[in-house]
Amino acid sequence: MRLLRDYSRQARTYDRTRGAGTSFLAALRGALAGSPGRTLADIGGGTGNYARALAADGWQPLVVDRSPAMLARAAAKGLATLEADAEQLPLADRSFDAAMLVSMLHHTEHPERAISEAARILRPGGRLAIVAFTRENAEDMWLPEYFPSSRPWMAATHPPAATLAAPLHGAAVSSFAVSDTDDASLAALCGRPDLLLDADWRSQTSFFERLERDDAAGLAAGLERLASDVAAGKAPRRPGRATLIAWSAPGA
Repeated sequence: MRLLRDYSRQARTYDRTRGAGTSFLAALRGALAGSPGRTLADIGGGTGNYARALAADGWQPLVVDRSPAMLARAAAKGLATLEADAEQLPLADRSFDAAMLVSMLHHTEHPERAISEAARILRPGGRLAIVAFTRENAEDMWLPEYFPSSRPWMAATHPPAATLAAPLHGAAVSSFAVSDTDDASLAALCGRPDLLLDADWRSQTSFFERLERDDAAGLAAGLERLASDVAAGKAPRRPGRATLIAWSAPGA
């Protein structure tokens, strides 16, 4: 499994297409409601767009990420930042009222460790919100029909929802359609195949970043077929879905 380690290039252009999506924000706000306080760890928070949106709601976020370039963008937005690996957080037990992991677990070697670390830092009654693309979400997408070489590594990097929720006893698991392109994730772009033909839109998704690295020929062939289908009005336009895992730390 080839994970991208250097996000400096992505950081320069990430905010052009990967803002705070309204679909994701609605899910996050519901999952974080009822926390014992307002401190929030945004783990794998990148350039801080979700942290900034929730700060406007009164949260006090800390953006945690392993990419200095991404964190520099978050800091420029006035957000507190911490360079750290999600699988080994340098944060004390029970030190935050809430935590969130948004579209980042597929960038980790061991997702279960990142989830356990997020749970560890929560105070009793603290809320954890995970928005992820699970095996079920990946299998529901139409894109592998055009880019079949993606199937093995999408399966390897996107565990089933039950596997992700396993470390969190009593977690609530649900899914939702990604109906906007404010955060132009892969799921969002599934509803806009025309945008997938624009490199500026697709380049900020890990799916197409990996295809470009690992299967340039398959990427070119798939885009050619998709362009033909878009022109003919035959391209699928079904938005993808994401999974929300919501959990409350015991002991409140």
